[in-house]
Amino acid sequence: MSQTDVEIRIDELESKLAFQEDTIQQLSEVLAKQDETLRTVERQLKLMADKFKSMQSHQIASEAEETPPPHY
Repeated sequence: MSQTDVEIRIDELESKLAFQEDTIQQLSEVLAKQDETLRTVERQLKLMADKFKSMQSHQIASEAEETPPPHY
């Protein structure tokens, strides 16, 4: 290989490396945003589940409060 060929290959490798570094940075930013979104969704889901459980416990009547079925 001549010196020029080596320089061309080095330039190509440097260019590829720069694109890879940029891609890694972009992926890292996307991952951080997805992590933040996931944590928000998890908090909202927990709040909704707690609210649902609270609503269920208030709607369940005791056996004494229940009216008997029509066939009694």
